Amino acid sequence: MNAKETEVLRLIRENPFISQSELSKKIGLTNASVSRIISDLVKKEYITGQAYVLNEEFPIVCIGAANLDRKFFVHKELIHGTSNPIHSAHSVGGVVRNIAENLGRLGQNVTLITTRGNDAEWTRIENESEAYINLDFSAIIPGMSTGAYTALINGEGEMEYGFADMDIYDSFTPDILIKQTYILKRAKCIIVDLNVPKVTLDFITAYAKKHNINLVLIPVSGPKMEHLPDNLEPVNWLIVNRDETEAHFGIKITNEDELKSAARKWNELGVEHVVVTNGSKSLVYSSSFDQKVYKITPSNKVVDVTGAGDSFSSAIIYGWLKGLSIDECIKIGMVNSKKTIETDYTVRQDLTEKQLKIDLEEVTK
Repeated sequence: MNAKETEVLRLIRENPFISQSELSKKIGLTNASVSRIISDLVKKEYITGQAYVLNEEFPIVCIGAANLDRKFFVHKELIHGTSNPIHSAHSVGGVVRNIAENLGRLGQNVTLITTRGNDAEWTRIENESEAYINLDFSAIIPGMSTGAYTALINGEGEMEYGFADMDIYDSFTPDILIKQTYILKRAKCIIVDLNVPKVTLDFITAYAKKHNINLVLIPVSGPKMEHLPDNLEPVNWLIVNRDETEAHFGIKITNEDELKSAARKWNELGVEHVVVTNGSKSLVYSSSFDQKVYKITPSNKVVDVTGAGDSFSSAIIYGWLKGLSIDECIKIGMVNSKKTIETDYTVRQDLTEKQLKIDLEEVTK
């Protein structure tokens, strides 16, 4: 054991009920760093996980994509077939990774399970994520590259084209999760995006049902809707957009009544809480006993909309796990999304629990 592991083990022996937050304060490390040390101690069999009451702080386990995002911003109107002046930016991304970072910045204990390469792209993702996310349970896929996503952004901040290099997620089989049941069993919530194969999503829903674990599904695009698991009854939350809903049900949504009717279709398939977003115009929340339309106040300071959906979803989940009302969850989601698209970042850099409360108070005055 190294010095930090020895110190953590000593504190556990003194108080088997010590929390992860207390450990981080006593030894001067972040929650994520302490979580990694605990994971290493379990793997080395110094602790079993049963005697040490880490279960006092169940983690949020995020499963899905962690990518390197490349963004190319077009200065003027995009002209096809010729050179266009641009400026570029690189950042870490991936739907569920972005959600994980949002939640980590909001003070939550978050673990990410993904498939990744052994390359420079992963090193950058690791360096920029590890302060907020426990990455110890990610699986290296030999001979494959870490996921990458390239977006072409026009002068209005809207995406013109997106290019996804995501073949590595085809290797995200149930076997990878079976090896990580130690962390899955302790999850207070599992959040999974549809970048993983359908067979893996079927495994996750069955596992969540068997162990009574909260489950959130986050679609990523219309084509990926074919990855939806067969059984949606274990799903507590589905946060989906209009296009993805149209793709799944083979329908066209042209007005608010049709949006509400489509949301109800998800409830009829077994999903407890559903949000169907309709771009920057509105969204519908729906459950078996409630339905409400929320109008979205557009921002006049849009810089980049890339992280809008991920910041929205993460804040809703944060509010739900904190016991906020549905109305409060939706509002806090909209606030976080609005503040995010007013920055150059996929995950806003000023996000904290305190700042999010301040932001919410500003819009409710």
